[in-house]
Amino acid sequence: MTVTGTSSSTKRTIISVDAMGGDRGPAAVVAGLALSADKNPDIGFILHGDKPHLEKLLAKRRDLAEVCEIRHCDEVVTMDAKPSQVMRKGQQTSMWSTVDAVKQGEADVAVSCGNTGALMALSMVRLRKLPGVNRPAIACLWPSRNPGGFNVMLDVGADVRADEGDLLQYALMGASYARNGLGLPRPRIGLLNVGTEEHKGRAELKAAHEMIDAAAPGANFDFVGFVEGGDIPGANVDVIVTDGFTGNIALKTGEGTATLVGDLLREAFKATPLSRIAALLAMTSLRRLSKRIDPRRVNGGVFLGLNGTVVKSHGSADATGVSAAVKLAFRLAEGGFTQKLAARVASASAPRQDAVMPGHETPRRQQSPVGQEGKQAE
Repeated sequence: MTVTGTSSSTKRTIISVDAMGGDRGPAAVVAGLALSADKNPDIGFILHGDKPHLEKLLAKRRDLAEVCEIRHCDEVVTMDAKPSQVMRKGQQTSMWSTVDAVKQGEADVAVSCGNTGALMALSMVRLRKLPGVNRPAIACLWPSRNPGGFNVMLDVGADVRADEGDLLQYALMGASYARNGLGLPRPRIGLLNVGTEEHKGRAELKAAHEMIDAAAPGANFDFVGFVEGGDIPGANVDVIVTDGFTGNIALKTGEGTATLVGDLLREAFKATPLSRIAALLAMTSLRRLSKRIDPRRVNGGVFLGLNGTVVKSHGSADATGVSAAVKLAFRLAEGGFTQKLAARVASASAPRQDAVMPGHETPRRQQSPVGQEGKQAE
């Protein structure tokens, strides 16, 4: 959905934003929106939260205020809130209002830094699962050695459980995400396990291995079999499939490791006068490395398998992280990406629907994630 902007005749893509979710509060969210608005004139926001507080923040950012509509909400979903409580009593929260704007067709996509469990529960109830989808998944982009610079991993926290049927659906959804979002006509799918040997792993992993392998030809992806943790940032696979428990731990471990590496490098280059000189000489390369491993720049997990688009930003995201999540949300909405993806994977019983139509295949190319999903419709 696009609507006419308030200050011009430009058609804007509208993003519904939970301003009160996240550890850093509304100031970080508004700062992130400002970064996005400065770079993109085709974006608009519906901002949900404490109106007096948000008006004060927007008063300092006139350009952002011109493309924002504020919707007052009296309550906030806290990080320790139980999803069941939010479902029963959360109608007045900023998170509920954020998702509802997508349900009502007033916004193209929802973004929240808030409680993941509550956001998923709300999204499932308000937007509903697509027919044939048992468990929605959260997919994230992971920096990798692949030419495009990223791999897709799912699930990273929507549900801690996953049986063989769920893992097959994740493979189908992940393949479609990679095909449309990363421009890979025939993505390579790997199933995360404790080893690459076929006899290793739990029973449901072995069963999922057989099911994904059987579905691969009709669903137009290559199944490389079991992969290990070291393959997540590697170049041997494009999509890593796992359950939400394992995926979330891997995600948080990767983010923590990236932060640790950055901190250790800074300490090392400050250790002696010579090391400070070396840091100056290597400044350009260090900045490139810092940007490459900065988890804030790939912030944003996409809820797959729902009748609507929801992007979950990291709870501790700062302005840079919020801006990255908004950028992802905009690009998904711009070409109707999630609707196309979800339609292809609505039922694991019809994997051939996810294949690229004859004559429409595109070569593997290097580009930023979710860069031309509108042109890469399946």
